[in-house]
Amino acid sequence: MNKEKALAIINYLETLYPNYPRFLNFTNNFELIVAVVLSAQTTDARVNMVTPALFAKYPTPEALAKAQFQDVMELVKTLGLAKSKAENIIKLAQDLVSRYNGEVPHTKEDLESLAGVGPKTANVVLALGFNIPAFPVDTHVRRLAIRLGFAKPDANLATIEAKLKYYIPKDKWINSHHLLILYGRNVCLARNPHCATCQLQGYCKEYKNASR
Repeated sequence: MNKEKALAIINYLETLYPNYPRFLNFTNNFELIVAVVLSAQTTDARVNMVTPALFAKYPTPEALAKAQFQDVMELVKTLGLAKSKAENIIKLAQDLVSRYNGEVPHTKEDLESLAGVGPKTANVVLALGFNIPAFPVDTHVRRLAIRLGFAKPDANLATIEAKLKYYIPKDKWINSHHLLILYGRNVCLARNPHCATCQLQGYCKEYKNASR
């Protein structure tokens, strides 16, 4: 990989997806961070089915901080890892109230100090909540980063994030994250990817190896 190839990949994806809907529904940074925590190992569509009732009952960190676990569990029970997610979002809300005056912080270190918030969630909040350049790495981004040659197959998430940030211009980080997710969902699938119609064949390590 080099920066010229990386830019060519992103430019192609920009032409392929000039407009796209927001994956998660939210109206403020509190709703955003809760929705992203809930989205782990669950589809965004399913999270969007759960959050309207959740936010109607607990519209602020102060409200969620006082919630009973069983009440929250009932609202998120259809999601994967529901028990730990219910616990985490209550504790997250309590942290926001006790440590940040009910406001979502805007540094990666502070975000990662909150319950249920790891590097990916922190980066999503920075990017979407504060428009701060960040590059969240989810399962789709990881898969494409490896297949397209940004990183080696054994690279950890931190290394993949660093490689993407190095090769892709900073002003394209936020958009590129979304573009890679879309391509991973629609074309470069984990199983049975649509290699025959993929316009990025020339960059794909797996496709080249399979063609030998």
